[in-house]
Amino acid sequence: MYCFFNKASFTSHSPKIKMEHTRIKELLNATEFGKEVVVKGWVRTFRNNQFIAINDGSSINNIQAVVDFENTPEDILKRITTGAAVRVKGQLIESLGKGQKVEVKATEVSIIGDSDPEKYPLQPKKHSLEFLREIAHLRFRTGTFNAVFKVRNALAFAVHKFFQENDFVYMHTPIITGSDAEGAGEMFQVTTLNLSNPPRKENGEIDFKEDFFGKSTNLTVSGQLEGELGAMAFGNIYTFGPTFRAENSNTTRHLAEFWMIEPEMAFYELEDNMDLAEALLKYVIKYALETCPEEIEFLKSRLLEEEKSKPAAERSELNLVEKLNFVLENNFERVTYTDAVEILKRSKPNQKKQFKYLIDDWGADLQSEHERYLVEKHFKKPVILTDYPREIKSFYMKQNEPDAQGRNTVRAMDILFPGIGEMVGGSQREENLDRLLARMAEVGIPAEEMEWFLDTRRFGSVPHSGFGVGFERLVLFTTGMTNIRDVIPFPRTPKNAEF
Repeated sequence: MYCFFNKASFTSHSPKIKMEHTRIKELLNATEFGKEVVVKGWVRTFRNNQFIAINDGSSINNIQAVVDFENTPEDILKRITTGAAVRVKGQLIESLGKGQKVEVKATEVSIIGDSDPEKYPLQPKKHSLEFLREIAHLRFRTGTFNAVFKVRNALAFAVHKFFQENDFVYMHTPIITGSDAEGAGEMFQVTTLNLSNPPRKENGEIDFKEDFFGKSTNLTVSGQLEGELGAMAFGNIYTFGPTFRAENSNTTRHLAEFWMIEPEMAFYELEDNMDLAEALLKYVIKYALETCPEEIEFLKSRLLEEEKSKPAAERSELNLVEKLNFVLENNFERVTYTDAVEILKRSKPNQKKQFKYLIDDWGADLQSEHERYLVEKHFKKPVILTDYPREIKSFYMKQNEPDAQGRNTVRAMDILFPGIGEMVGGSQREENLDRLLARMAEVGIPAEEMEWFLDTRRFGSVPHSGFGVGFERLVLFTTGMTNIRDVIPFPRTPKNAEF
């Protein structure tokens, strides 16, 4: 069992950046009044020719500037429109109105950038998430997406913080690769060849020797294989970067471009791997709760409002904050695939044929509905499933000895979360060269193309493990959003690569 701890933190004091204006977040927390301040931001609303709600992105909340409209030029007042960028100079005072503690009594108002109110798509009203996806370049200006991407930022920072505090080396693995880590074949090809007239061999196949890299290359689906190389030298490494799948899935849970957190650790066996993954998830969620309380409270309220439109039976039993604490406060249940299948076979949804995919016998590839049943209905806590059938898992996973029934399993582990299903997929890696070669031959992976990878098993091979966390799924869970396209700034999906 591994213990994860925080080192004594290294403290440094960055010089405060001096600017003419003060960020709104700082002003909203001010306790001293009467001083002169300058605010710069975008107009959310302008009421009664007097009250400007301004947001500069530093907070989900606006600051109100009160304009002396009788002494403000008419041409300036007409240009204070939703979406316009403004500079307001004035006195910070305690607000007498409801809904805000402070406001700015404006003495000067100037327009930095105009916004045509007839054309600006973000009018001061409620917009659907579907509409906001169509204007993803502007949706950051809404309260919802301000909150979502602040939480995303906190989670990303916490990932690095966790690994750095535990002596991991951050490794940048290639985005362009000649290998398919998953063996799935759903990859985006990278080429500089003339697609209308590519060079061909005598047999008619495209001659990739004429291509930029002299071979067929693709966008990576995972940094794992290269990460293993680093782990065999540094001990513990992690990658955190973009990955790509050319999977034609137009669902609320799939993206063609997404980010993956992938640690690889030498001398780690499956138990150590599970301990690390559980510690990471708890750490980053706790960090988000502590550093983004306003944003998470805002998202909790948004989710509660959204749930009101659902039938009572489909509403979540937990609100967003309760769901996050549900993960923090429970030790993850560890159960083998074999035991999970027995639980699912005996479950009411399976016996009453309510599952879309019925569980008949051992060997079935579990679907999201099965994973959620185990987490939300049976165990009522996050679940780590282990020891999956070899045939439904990747070639690099360590093989167990056959069980009493002669069934072949691998030392895999998936972590299942409420509302999401699979959050983490990982395994102990097969360190035995002969077994790895035999498995590669079984699934049709040419050994000669993977010599660099196989060298890690030839020279000082050790037990080692790793896992991958789909970062967008983590953000989805932490924000309570229901569509993965709403937790990445510019979603890449089938037939969509805008912006």
